[in-house]
Amino acid sequence: MSDSTPMGEFLRARRGALKPQDVGLPGHGRRRVPGLRREEVAMLAGVSSDYYMRLEQGRETSPSPQVIDAVAAALHLEDEARDHLRRLTRAPRERRRLPAGHDRISPQLLQLLDSWPDTPAFVLGPALDVLAHNTLAAALHSGFQRFENLACMVFLDPAGGTFYRDWEKVANSCVAEIRTAYGRDPDSPRITEVVDALCMKSSEFAALWARHEVKRKTQQAKYLKHPEVGALEIQVSAFTVNGAPHQQLVVYQAEPASATAAAFVELRSGADRGEFARTEREGSGRALSDT
Repeated sequence: MSDSTPMGEFLRARRGALKPQDVGLPGHGRRRVPGLRREEVAMLAGVSSDYYMRLEQGRETSPSPQVIDAVAAALHLEDEARDHLRRLTRAPRERRRLPAGHDRISPQLLQLLDSWPDTPAFVLGPALDVLAHNTLAAALHSGFQRFENLACMVFLDPAGGTFYRDWEKVANSCVAEIRTAYGRDPDSPRITEVVDALCMKSSEFAALWARHEVKRKTQQAKYLKHPEVGALEIQVSAFTVNGAPHQQLVVYQAEPASATAAAFVELRSGADRGEFARTEREGSGRALSDT
């Protein structure tokens, strides 16, 4: 990651993503920089150009909530991006660090995973580490070298390009989710480790990371292609884990009586026969160094 401040990087990226006409300014004439100029954002936010420049350069670290809201409005930030910007302005002492043992899964949650033998389900950490999974989730992802970190699977594993039929959408969502987690805990060693490794090994990840887009995992459709059972259309639901809000329970559901539901039955049968066996039901989430 860059040595410049997270807030400054975010403001520069979002400013560069806007065109003058997006904010009601004339777009004609030569422009030396992509997107809006600093002076234009300052004008739209009602602050001085010098003050806004200090924000981007990290020399102004304690902007008022009113200023942050004004800058967010000038940059046309949506709610999640506004919240992300507010978190980036917090002093280090105000940030909520992950507790020790944050990657431990409660016995009750493991029991819940096992209670869904016909539904793939797994638990993710902030850096998209797979902290635990049930048997069907392992069978669904059996084409990957490792089922330990979703970001590594999307960007580094050769299977990612064929497994995710809407790869570009999944890649964008994946990076935006990690960016959101980074905003909550910019000092997280694990998030830094994952981001640094992926930026070094994947130019696609590095380009998306530089865009500073944020998005939490929400209910959405996903289109997959398993090497054994073929095309799948899945509804994804993500839930915050009560008592461990840094963890997400992710559930893949199929429409009843659909081809995907039948494929899940076939995967379950194969798993029962040991065709998709994996040695651990709780993932290590550390698949980076030799991927």
